Amino acid sequence: MKKLTFLLFGLFLFGLTLFSYAFVDPNLIYLKKLYTGFAFTNREITTGIYFLSVLIFFVFYGIFLYQAHKKILNILDTKLLVGLTLGVLLFSYPAVLSYDIFNYTTTAKILFTYHENPYIVMPIEFIGDPFLLFTHATNKLALYGPFWIIINGIPHFFGFGNFLLTLFNFKLLISMFYIGTSIFVWKITKSVFSTILFALNPLIIIETLIGAHNDIVMMFLTLLSFFLLMKKKIIFAVLFLSASILIKYATVFLIPVFVIAAFKIIKKQKVDWEKVYIFSFLSMIVIFLLSLFREEIYPWYAIWFLTFVPLIPNKKIILYVSLSLSLGLLLRHIPFMLLGTHFGITPLIKSFVTFVPALLVFLFKLRENLAACREDEAKQ
Repeated sequence: MKKLTFLLFGLFLFGLTLFSYAFVDPNLIYLKKLYTGFAFTNREITTGIYFLSVLIFFVFYGIFLYQAHKKILNILDTKLLVGLTLGVLLFSYPAVLSYDIFNYTTTAKILFTYHENPYIVMPIEFIGDPFLLFTHATNKLALYGPFWIIINGIPHFFGFGNFLLTLFNFKLLISMFYIGTSIFVWKITKSVFSTILFALNPLIIIETLIGAHNDIVMMFLTLLSFFLLMKKKIIFAVLFLSASILIKYATVFLIPVFVIAAFKIIKKQKVDWEKVYIFSFLSMIVIFLLSLFREEIYPWYAIWFLTFVPLIPNKKIILYVSLSLSLGLLLRHIPFMLLGTHFGITPLIKSFVTFVPALLVFLFKLRENLAACREDEAKQ
């Protein structure tokens, strides 16, 4: 039964990879032979396939979590599942739900090919560069921290001037940080359930292994920092948290939690690591929600708080709300995919599918907890 589930999951991932190429940009000259325009001319069918794919993904996710809970899956099975997922989706087309990866490649080219500062020179200034055909937001300066800009040099240099090789080098780089984060979840928890909870979360997989967002890099450095703090290697922990902040700045909200934990370690006091991770989760969900006031909430921002959820699996209300948000945020892509516009009714539908399921789950679990408290009081 387990082998059959793994096989079906592998076939599903392969189908998802094939489906991703329906979204090839018409201006991406390097993949013009694969351009069909299907996703843009058959929006109803495309949206239906995407919606069904998300649901199937969560069905597999639920099966794997159940099997992990029942001790049917061990750490070797987990490694196989993670390796299978990475190995198949590494070859998926990355610009299905976002074009951020093109901004990464273009920013790297500005710095390492043109030797210009991406914080003061915009991509649009390089008239005639073929990357401008498919890169979005070319009239903006670099949006990310300097450490990410430096890391961009790795896939850029090993691309040897070949765009497709560079593009998939970026995917490979992101994938390595996904693996690294999964390893640290395992190292911290020693739990197969917790590792699967993070590594096979459909949102984590879709926005990291397909979309190749750099948020996983930021959270890998954060988790590494907390791991080193647990080992009382405070200086290295500070360095890696600083590196995390210099990726995308969001983890600056973790400084108070980090400082309190570090202070206790210095004073040789006991650190309640569950509380550290709970407050880290709350800090990251606050900055996640605050992003709504800056521009809008993007689904891949959920990686910020989802990284901490496996470290506190006993808090059921956090677990269930996070899972419902994972589903809702993936469905957030549907209105634009169907309607082809970010305006009109699209923002309303996005907000509804994102927050209503999570709110209902939160209220249900809260009511359940209050009922349990009343029963305990009655017994006393």
